[in-house]
Amino acid sequence: MSRLLSRRAVLGGIGAALVLPAAGARAMSLEKVRAAGVLKVAVYRDFEPWAWFEAGTLRGIDVDLGGAIAAKLGVKPHYMDFLAGEDVDDDLRNIVWKGPATGGQTADVMMHVPYDRNFALRNDRVVIVAPYYREAFSLACDRRTTDCELPPPQYKGRKIAVELDSIPDFYMSGSFGGVLRPDVTHMPSGMAALDSVRDGRSELAMASRAQIEHAVARGGDSLIERKGPLPALTSPGWDIALAVKDDSRDLGDRLETMIPELVADGSVAAIFERYGVLLRPPIAS
Repeated sequence: MSRLLSRRAVLGGIGAALVLPAAGARAMSLEKVRAAGVLKVAVYRDFEPWAWFEAGTLRGIDVDLGGAIAAKLGVKPHYMDFLAGEDVDDDLRNIVWKGPATGGQTADVMMHVPYDRNFALRNDRVVIVAPYYREAFSLACDRRTTDCELPPPQYKGRKIAVELDSIPDFYMSGSFGGVLRPDVTHMPSGMAALDSVRDGRSELAMASRAQIEHAVARGGDSLIERKGPLPALTSPGWDIALAVKDDSRDLGDRLETMIPELVADGSVAAIFERYGVLLRPPIAS
């Protein structure tokens, strides 16, 4: 879950410290958001296809979905893009309920938060609501050189790209007795790993399903996605949701009803399609 759970490891079982309550950093209730006419939406920076800058413009699935949420509330979105911290617990503290140590605003809603019971219990200063996508990992291969359906040990000797210190990194480097470790090249992100396959520098990459579908859709003629499951992968996938501060439960309640409404009218699927990603409903829904 690159960009999630250490950001990468909450669902992989790597815990972080218990988050303790703090004073200050008041979030906006639904009534105050409407009165202000603005919804502060937090999105991860440099996280294509979810949120990234292209020619100076912030775009992505989470950006557009945040805009759709604001529009349905009858307000304008104000985006707060931020670099991910060491783990999502830190991100929730800095972005949603306390604010950064250097000072600054908190967001009314944070996009792309893992929807997991144990994670939610550990972060009791926020409310995690409205799951909107089911993410998982997969492989993308250079169709000209590599059969993407092979058992992974048979990729020995192939050039494999993964994001550094991510679950794809742990899987490719450590599974199957570590036979693939010498073939693994580390990249700064899942999208960078996929770009290396498209450019011919690597023969296959492991990344999130959304990243792979987006890479294929944006012109990856040489890319093909694996259809079969990845054996011995301990992560079965994870749901992605929204987070609000614990004193903004009325806003959270409205988001809980709003996301199904946006799904039902086709708005969410259209946003995902815009970036080449198939909308997969979360298990929690």
